[in-house]
Amino acid sequence: MEQFDLEAGKEQVYNLMCNELYVPMKRKELAALLQIPKDRRDDLQQILDALLLEGKIEVSGHGKYTKTAGNITVGTFLATQKGFGFVKVEGMDDDIFIPENRTNGAINKDVVSVAISNVQSGKRKEGSIVKIIAHNYKEVVGRFEKSKKFGFVVVDDLKFNKDIFVPLERSKGAVTGHKVVVEITDFGSKSKNPEGKIIEIIGHENDPGVDIMSIIKGFGIRTEFPKEVMNYIENIPDEVSGKDIAGRVDLRDTIMVTIDGEDAKDLDDAVSVEKIGSHYKLGVHIADVTNYVTDKSVLDKEALLRGTSNYLVDRVIPMLPHKLSNGICSLNAGVDRLALSCIMEIDEKGVVIDHKIAETVVRVDERMSYTSVKKILVENDKIECDKYKKLIPIFKLMEELAFLLRKRRMSRGAIDFDFPECKIIFDEDSVPVEIKPYERNVATKIIEEFMLIANETVAEDYFWQELPFVYRTHDTPDSEKIMKLSTFINNFGYAIRLKQDDEIHPKELQKLLVKIEGTSEEMLISRLTLRSMRQAKYSVDCSGHFGLASKYYCHFTSPIRRYPDLQIHRIIKENLHGKMQERRIEHYEKILPAVARQSSEMERKADEAERETEKLKKAEYMKYRLGIVYEGVISSITTWGIYVELPNTIEGLVRVTSLSDDYYYYDEEHYEMRAENINKVYKLGQRIKVKAVSVDLNLRTIDFELADADEIN
Repeated sequence: MEQFDLEAGKEQVYNLMCNELYVPMKRKELAALLQIPKDRRDDLQQILDALLLEGKIEVSGHGKYTKTAGNITVGTFLATQKGFGFVKVEGMDDDIFIPENRTNGAINKDVVSVAISNVQSGKRKEGSIVKIIAHNYKEVVGRFEKSKKFGFVVVDDLKFNKDIFVPLERSKGAVTGHKVVVEITDFGSKSKNPEGKIIEIIGHENDPGVDIMSIIKGFGIRTEFPKEVMNYIENIPDEVSGKDIAGRVDLRDTIMVTIDGEDAKDLDDAVSVEKIGSHYKLGVHIADVTNYVTDKSVLDKEALLRGTSNYLVDRVIPMLPHKLSNGICSLNAGVDRLALSCIMEIDEKGVVIDHKIAETVVRVDERMSYTSVKKILVENDKIECDKYKKLIPIFKLMEELAFLLRKRRMSRGAIDFDFPECKIIFDEDSVPVEIKPYERNVATKIIEEFMLIANETVAEDYFWQELPFVYRTHDTPDSEKIMKLSTFINNFGYAIRLKQDDEIHPKELQKLLVKIEGTSEEMLISRLTLRSMRQAKYSVDCSGHFGLASKYYCHFTSPIRRYPDLQIHRIIKENLHGKMQERRIEHYEKILPAVARQSSEMERKADEAERETEKLKKAEYMKYRLGIVYEGVISSITTWGIYVELPNTIEGLVRVTSLSDDYYYYDEEHYEMRAENINKVYKLGQRIKVKAVSVDLNLRTIDFELADADEIN
């Protein structure tokens, strides 16, 4: 080891540990055995760290190094609330099951080395964590509890199954009941709790808004823009300048509208439609955000860190400051705005036969809502029709074109999940007072079809240009999950046809969803079908979108609220200006994989935060409605009980222990809860009357019980 060579050093040290005469020893003893001088000990440590990361060696609690026993690999530990967990390894189809007594003190999302045993747990292999390589958590959110001499934080994340010890001098004056952000200074061990210091007091758990802010902080969502970002945007104008307009295609005389929800403020897409002969000219005009968010600026770096805007039940946390998202970048009616337009010529079969992508200047004629357009097209509402009389022919043309596009999309096998979303109405104290389903209508479907066709057109264009790009991909479902789905739906008399390799065409799932429409099992089978799918993600590879049955797909239409859209706008504009030469191509090939990964990760985090805030407010809503009888539908059955969903999308659990008229057991083969002695069975999709009996706001859960006959009457 005269001249340090990491690979050669790794081989020498590993071979030494493989020798049958080798006994576990500390670094100092290893250095002496290898005759490494004191001034070269750091080289040895680098070798040992590299071998640990690769899972080839392990180190004991006493600091002694030895070759690992068994098959060792590195992955991410995913803990459960019950103590056991799984290790997800890149490239492995199945996770490795880790029993509770073999987690070795690992915490959720730790990077660990794991020894895989020959024991199977179902289809999964079992393993033991031999070393924690890196911790994912740096800060966590929880409830502070104070005693006379110290404090501790009970972490909100139930998968973080240890309380954090906090010395009083590092508690920042927090009192019992405060929700806090705590920085972990020592992760402890199997027998010792982690230690930390409080860096922020969010507020008392009973104060309005603290519950939602605790979830936001728990997911590490950035809520405030740094000072340098706010300084940067001071130089961004409030109005479009003549200099910015120069050289753009002028579409200010083209009639166009935005169609969004009533409370939307970041309007990043406008649409225009006209008919020329038998063909349609569809314009999808997207806010040119990159004109103001320039490459490598502090604003661009902040947008990438955020990845997406977060739409929570009671607030929006934007990717960009409001001066841009609600101001100069928003396609507000009656003012000049810069756009990147995809203008498509579409034939009578819904096929795009020509298109043009151009930098444009636009002026939106009307800011329309989904409700208003529905009133015009479906209800023929006199007030709305009189108000927007000049636009009615355009809305009817939009409806006509959207129908053609949807018909063609469905003919190729696109899957259309139509689960009702919910809208939660709050009072002035952020207490939920009404929860109602929010369903798609003719207007939402028009915009959906127009955005889909624009995204496909842009993706296909840049795929064939062979330029670096960010695609939106959705892989073919796992064949084992599809086989399980196939077996399950056979219980209801349905079947899906699989290919020889057990893969499935999306059209088969589409046909299944059509068959079950309107049946009592529709909700159940739709959900199970969705769960059999893989998660969509961003990628530099154009591998297609299974759910949309599309070979080419990207996200082009929302650069105000999604970073990938903003990134590909930058690529498109450089290409339009002839700047995509070898140096820029190499630049994008280098940065885009990381952009795709970051964007996918932040999207998942935003989705989880949205779900958790929704669950919290639904639980809070039911807290004030205990004992009220509702009719719901059995949405899921497990060994521990029956899940029931109400018409307003609230879901609660009827615990099997509360079914007092007999002993009930879960018939897994038929997905039914059966009574052992009496002739009673509860089936998926069955309508039953329930009442809420308890709510746990910490767990965000609702417990139901079956309503008694006298209560129903």
